[in-house]
Amino acid sequence: MTSLDERRDKAPGEPPSLPGKQTRQGRRRWPWIVGGAVVLIGGGMLAFWLTTSRARPVSMHEAASQLGSQGRGSLGSNRPARGVYEYTGGGAEQLSLPPLSQTEGPTMPGTITLQGSNCWVFKIDYSTHHWQTWRYCLDAGDLWEAGGQSWQLWSIGPINFTNVSSFECGARSMALPTTRTPGEVWQSRCTGTNTSVKGTTVSAGPYRFIGNVTISVGRTRVLAARFLRLRTDSGAQRGTERSEVWFDARKGLVLRLQQDIKVTTATSFGTSTYTQVGGMSLVSLVPHG
Repeated sequence: MTSLDERRDKAPGEPPSLPGKQTRQGRRRWPWIVGGAVVLIGGGMLAFWLTTSRARPVSMHEAASQLGSQGRGSLGSNRPARGVYEYTGGGAEQLSLPPLSQTEGPTMPGTITLQGSNCWVFKIDYSTHHWQTWRYCLDAGDLWEAGGQSWQLWSIGPINFTNVSSFECGARSMALPTTRTPGEVWQSRCTGTNTSVKGTTVSAGPYRFIGNVTISVGRTRVLAARFLRLRTDSGAQRGTERSEVWFDARKGLVLRLQQDIKVTTATSFGTSTYTQVGGMSLVSLVPHG
C-alpha cells in the first residue's frame, strides 16, 4: 500500500513510481561518470608528463669528472685556483610558449678552468639541463668580461630541445677594476647568437660598483667587491637582465650571484617569454678536482 503522505507528494494523474527504477538509472550513469573521470585524470597526467622537467642538480662528483685535465693554464697570484667549487642556492626557469618550467639547485657546482696566463672560464651548472659560462681576462690588473656561453635543454615528453647562446663582449666590459669608487659606473656591450633564433642579439647597459663588503664563506671572512649589472637586450631577442655579483676582491672568484632575467623571442607560433630568477652562494674556498 501507499501511505497517505506519499500520495500527497504526487501530482494528480502522476503514475506510481516503479520499484528499482531510480537505482537502474543511477547505475546507467556510473559508467559515464567513471569514464569522464578517467579521461580527465589521464589528460592531466599526460599534460603533467609532457610539461614537467626532468632536470636535477649536478653533483660535485659529476662536475669534477667533467673537468678532467682541461684548463690547466699557469696559475697566477691574482687568479682563482682551478677546480670545482661548491655553491648552493636555488631558482626557477620558465618558458611561456611552450609552457615549460624547471628548477635550479640546490647544489650548483662552479668550475674554474684556466686559459693561458691571464684568462679563465667560470662555469655554473644550474642543473643537468642548464649551464652557463663567463670568460674573464686580466689586463693591467683589471678584470674584464670577455664573453661566455649558455646551454639549455627543454623536454616535451620524450622529445628534447637544446639551444646554445654564445656572446662576445667588447673592450672595456668591466668585471673587477683594481681601483674603484662606490657609485662608479662603466658601460658594457656584448653581442651574441642563439642556435634556436635567427639574427644577433645585443646586450648592453651600465655596470655599477656598490661597494666593498666582508662576507663569510664557510668559516672564512672574505673581502668582496659588490656590483650591480643592468643590461637591455635588443635585436633577435629583447628583454632585461639584472644581476648582482660579489667578487673575491683579491682573486676574482665569484662569491655570490643573484639574477633576474626576462627575454622575449618571436616564433612562428607567437611570442615566447623566458624568465630566470635565482641566486647562489659559495660554500667553500677550497676547490675539488
